[in-house]
Amino acid sequence: MAKTKQRKKSGAVGGTSKGYGGHVGKPGAGANRKALIAAGLLVVAGAAYWWQSGQSETETADAFGLLVQEGQPVLARVRSPASQGNEHLNAGATKNYVEPFPTSGDHAPQGVKAGFYDRELPKVNLVHALEHGNVVIYYDTPGEAALASLKDWAGRFTGPWDGLVVTLSPGLGKAVVLTAWTKSLRMKEFDPAGAAAFVDAYRGRGPENPVR
Repeated sequence: MAKTKQRKKSGAVGGTSKGYGGHVGKPGAGANRKALIAAGLLVVAGAAYWWQSGQSETETADAFGLLVQEGQPVLARVRSPASQGNEHLNAGATKNYVEPFPTSGDHAPQGVKAGFYDRELPKVNLVHALEHGNVVIYYDTPGEAALASLKDWAGRFTGPWDGLVVTLSPGLGKAVVLTAWTKSLRMKEFDPAGAAAFVDAYRGRGPENPVR
């Protein structure tokens, strides 16, 4: 009888061990389930972020499009100066342009990369940018809201043939001057709708390689 009781005790211990071993497997399965759930949540979160980002970009594009539509009447004020030529100057050469914010003329063999600049850029390089289809906007102290819009647009329109160059021009004060090839528009104060309409109308339409 003693041996029988001993066997029962041994079986109980063995059963406990096997049972514990079984539980070792179960937490692993639970961990797998948790990992799958976590992965699923990450996928959902990623999809939500992508959707929100897409919505944000779409909303930004829609907002610019609405400005373009609103600003169409301003295009009637755009000047169209006669072309002053488009030959390349020798490297390092300068030129005195007919207008303070030239829209054509002989220019440097190097252009300017699209972007927002907090310094003055040489006119001979800016005219080359115009020839490539870029829009060049001159500013001084137009206000924080205007600067925010100009920086946003400069970061969006970065193509080599249809970009936006925003450059400092001390002395303008609150005024802003927008130029494209043989096109010019001066604003006493920054008008986002009119400026958006100008950018949309003339960006990418330079004489060297029109892309729009």
